[in-house]
Amino acid sequence: MQRVAANSICSLCLFTSRPATAIRAPLQPCLTQRFLSQRAKARPSRMVLSDRVDQAPPSRDDRRRRRDAPGPFGGMNRTYANVDPARRAGRQRAMDAKGGNGRDRERDGRRGMRDGDGDDRKALKMQRALATVSYGKRMMMKETMSEFESFDNFDLIPILQAAVNDELFKGMTDIKPTPVQRLAIPALLGQRGPLDPKRPSNEMRSFLLAAETGSGKTLAYLLPAIDALKAAEAEDPEIKAYRERWEAEKERQLASKSKYKAFDEPHPTMARPKVVVLVPTAELAHQVTKVSKSISHVAKFKTELLSSDLKPQQIQRNLYGPRGVDVIVSTPHLLASIADSDPNILSWVSHLIVDEADSLFDRSFAPVTTSIIERASPSLKQFVCCSATIPRKLNNFLATNYPKMTRITTPNLHAIPRRVQLGVIDVSKDPYRNKKDLACADAIYSIGRESASHEGPVKGEVDVRRIMVFVNEREKTEELAAYLREKGINAEALHRDTPEKRHGE
Repeated sequence: MQRVAANSICSLCLFTSRPATAIRAPLQPCLTQRFLSQRAKARPSRMVLSDRVDQAPPSRDDRRRRRDAPGPFGGMNRTYANVDPARRAGRQRAMDAKGGNGRDRERDGRRGMRDGDGDDRKALKMQRALATVSYGKRMMMKETMSEFESFDNFDLIPILQAAVNDELFKGMTDIKPTPVQRLAIPALLGQRGPLDPKRPSNEMRSFLLAAETGSGKTLAYLLPAIDALKAAEAEDPEIKAYRERWEAEKERQLASKSKYKAFDEPHPTMARPKVVVLVPTAELAHQVTKVSKSISHVAKFKTELLSSDLKPQQIQRNLYGPRGVDVIVSTPHLLASIADSDPNILSWVSHLIVDEADSLFDRSFAPVTTSIIERASPSLKQFVCCSATIPRKLNNFLATNYPKMTRITTPNLHAIPRRVQLGVIDVSKDPYRNKKDLACADAIYSIGRESASHEGPVKGEVDVRRIMVFVNEREKTEELAAYLREKGINAEALHRDTPEKRHGE
């Protein structure tokens, strides 16, 4: 039974307000603190996946317009229903398509939903998409992808087509582009169909490539950028004049039959790259550089790596070499520090790619990444963001700063594969109480107990499970590995600074 507080009297109107219900205080004050500590906390937007990646979130004006609704008495004395005519027409067409009395059908459908126990198809819950892609959008994607069955359907320059067939996929047969490549490469080239020529735009365009990990995003953004690089190189008067002087010097040395001397005039593109790829880690920088250099063996352009694991002298040679540089793959902090001392290195950038955008626009990288974008924006023609996960914070940031961004998403974005069994552990509850290391050790023990009940390939031997645990900081790898070893688990830490010998083990 609840206590009722004494009636409060308003001194102005002398009306008695309604009785206020007093909340019974708990017998033990510590219980209140315990219940408050177990209350679910709202997760920050950077840790929540976006619901609709293929569409930009509503702008502030739309939200403000939605809030400017009439008060509680705004619906009085109306002679017509406050229903959007477009929505009413669409609803009427849907009812006509159903046939018969659509209202009765809808009422029966709602009853069926109430009478049932909901969606109990547990086998299908694991493959639900975390970001919904409508059926119509998915069919449009599949129709677009079906038009580009081969890399030959892309309007790439012939030397790039040869690089794809002879270098990237050398010795392979039946080469077909991945779904994200079928969607992204024509869009970045400005190609509407497989038989249409590309139409480069003179205005700066921004793109978002959202596709699952391992889907081929690196090649999807490199090929159009290199295609534009080679096209601009063929029309650059400074590069044409440099090549003419180089050919003239070569002919002069051959005619004089003197000892050959290297042409020591610096290339016009020295420390002036036109394509910049930003990645969060040195390992990913090496991976992207390897793909770009394999293309350059046939397409003939200069790709250089800027990474913190290189010596300063090597970084100096890569960027300020007399042969010039066309493509730079770097981490943001290193490139930003170089740009502070030499701002002109970003003055010729026409294509800027931000790979793993969810990481590079997070708190630790966002200020440095945005500073690089601002310095390159005067000459920028294409700005591309790539990621396998699109948090709401990133989605809102891109919608605010790039409202005209073209969003390219694959149907399997944020989807859990059918063969993957997903489990979530709430570490805020008992018995863990926000101790993630303890929750990790307990999960490993559970997997070990399960494997102990199954025999391995050899009869009489226990099936050994090998487990990988990912953390978000290098220091945490050593800390967690030491904790697991204390609990009797054979654990080893692997990160960037781990010696190569341990990597092989």
